[in-house]
Amino acid sequence: MANISAVTLNNGIIMPQLGLGVYQVKDGDEVEAAVLAALQSGYRLIDTASLYGNEIGVGRAIKASGIPRQEIFVTTKLWNDDQGYDAALAAFDVSLKKLDMDYVDLYLIHWPSPKRGLYVETWRAFEEIYRQGRAKAIGVSNFHQPHLDTLLESATITPAVNQIELHPDLPQLELRAYCQKLGIIVESWSPLGGGGGSLLDQPVLATIGQRYGKSPAQVVIRWHIQNGLVVIPKSSHAERIQQNIDVFDFELSAADVELINGLAADNRVGPNPETATF
Repeated sequence: MANISAVTLNNGIIMPQLGLGVYQVKDGDEVEAAVLAALQSGYRLIDTASLYGNEIGVGRAIKASGIPRQEIFVTTKLWNDDQGYDAALAAFDVSLKKLDMDYVDLYLIHWPSPKRGLYVETWRAFEEIYRQGRAKAIGVSNFHQPHLDTLLESATITPAVNQIELHPDLPQLELRAYCQKLGIIVESWSPLGGGGGSLLDQPVLATIGQRYGKSPAQVVIRWHIQNGLVVIPKSSHAERIQQNIDVFDFELSAADVELINGLAADNRVGPNPETATF
């Protein structure tokens, strides 16, 4: 079983560096099978969200696994429609009920949704949830520097994590450096460049993979790990879930890391948080 590396959040909480993302994985049998396969393969970080509609299945799978709750790091997220102090508190209660848990390890504001103008007020609710011990850590997702600056003007707790779209084609160097300066761990969503496969089709990744006996996807996941990022590739296929965790028995050379860095073209597969209107 893989010995997964970990990072320490700014409040001392330990977070596994590799986890399973369950975006677009259907609630019920599909997500339960995926989460169970991941846990049986050695994963200890599961990343869901209110928007995904599969918190119930995630909770059931974790309970069915027989693994003690405290050994699994569970993340969920607040959807944009539930921003605002009272709405966020109520939405968190709903998520906990669906997960059938007393607490989550990490609770994130899913998007800044700047047109709503509510993420500062929402963060006050997050701080209250944290103080109650019902979230072991709190953070944000898809926040750029201006969003973080505005949040920190009145925040009493610095976010522990910023989960953003990040992959070799969109390395987010400036935002990563800024988060590091603030003591915020960066977590990569869409770490393999999206479902289209264009990133994984890059010949350089196949060439590097041949050197280590690894697939292009495993090479990219390893690139995230060596960059100190938390990475949550999504899959509902047991074989792929197992392959994605099989990245702790090799290390990319500095030269290979630089070759992967050379793929940067700042191409997004998801919305831009500064212009997204949802």
